[in-house]
Amino acid sequence: MDLLDDARTLLPDLVALRRDLHRDPETGLELPRTQERVMAELEGLGLEISTGSGTTSVTAVLRGGAGEGETVLLRGDMDALPVAEASGEEFSSENGNMHACGHDLHTSALVGAARLLSSQREKLAGDVVFMFQPGEEGWDGARVMVEEGVLDAAGRRVDHAYGLHVLSGIVPAPTLTSRAGTFFAACHDLDVTVRGVGGHGSSPHSARDPIPAAAEMITALQTSVTRRFDVFDPVVITVGLVRAGSRRNVIPDTASFEATIRSVSQRTAALLPEVIDEVCRGIAAAHGVDVEVDFRDLYPATRNAAEEVDFAREVAAELFSDERWIESPTPMMVSEDFSRVLDEVPGAFLALGACPSDVDPQRAPMNHSPLARFDDAVIADAAALHAGLAVTRLASLR
Repeated sequence: MDLLDDARTLLPDLVALRRDLHRDPETGLELPRTQERVMAELEGLGLEISTGSGTTSVTAVLRGGAGEGETVLLRGDMDALPVAEASGEEFSSENGNMHACGHDLHTSALVGAARLLSSQREKLAGDVVFMFQPGEEGWDGARVMVEEGVLDAAGRRVDHAYGLHVLSGIVPAPTLTSRAGTFFAACHDLDVTVRGVGGHGSSPHSARDPIPAAAEMITALQTSVTRRFDVFDPVVITVGLVRAGSRRNVIPDTASFEATIRSVSQRTAALLPEVIDEVCRGIAAAHGVDVEVDFRDLYPATRNAAEEVDFAREVAAELFSDERWIESPTPMMVSEDFSRVLDEVPGAFLALGACPSDVDPQRAPMNHSPLARFDDAVIADAAALHAGLAVTRLASLR
């Protein structure tokens, strides 16, 4: 294949696009400036372009010129995070948001893939759907796009779907990794509100202090991970937000905390609500306070079809080399709403190391950190891999 050489030719333009997106990040389901920029980048490629109604998504369909065949979907997410950037990059954001998860690289790489495949359209026996998705960071944008018909955008159901995520640490650039079965964990949201009786800080016996109860719940939930769940079927509970009180000498009426929970099996995911409810209500009873427990499933686990992972590995070996691929020995406990797509059609989700060469991947700030940095050079690899997956699937002589 010459896709990699062609992608490297496009790299300066794709890097410029990535840095422009990085300077002006948008969050959530509404990304009007990002949508406008993507549509401008796709102009003139001969694609059938549509936009979402429930989100500022962009769906582009490329019709192959070598006859009818299968349909391949390629996805790139576009949204940023409400993180104040501290990376020190010369193109850093200044609007209080940050592409701390690398979605600016994903968007640029998918634009690159669209350009590469448009130039190869006469070799494609089938169609390609480009899924430019807002709202991955907790907004379930993939679900919105699926409900709005992205999987049928070409006029027939997608046969194969592929997505890719860059990593600012863990593995060196430009290593690729994935695995059959569960690759990314399911994600669940937990909100707990403890209701007591406020009072004076000097007389806690005349109040019902919700803070010690909430603190004990937080600690007990961590213990429950090792005592109620199989260590080989892992659970991660992280409390990221705690609210209570207004002054040091005032016992408040309420205390609350919010947590993110990750699991990798359906059996454990089904058990989580029961265990969490038991822990929180038992502690509340011991402290004489009330508790409200709100547990919600956010994203299912991202599960790869084994044959699709094998296929992606073969394409990567042809484009790059066998040494570029490392099999992930265990699932990663991060989560992805691309799971919505893989629950509907066979496909694979891959990870690409994008740690800058001057940083040790094991010590690099991870995705979502305000210090996260990414190597622009991997955009060419990501664009070539996206294109290679589609070309190989749809080659007329395959």
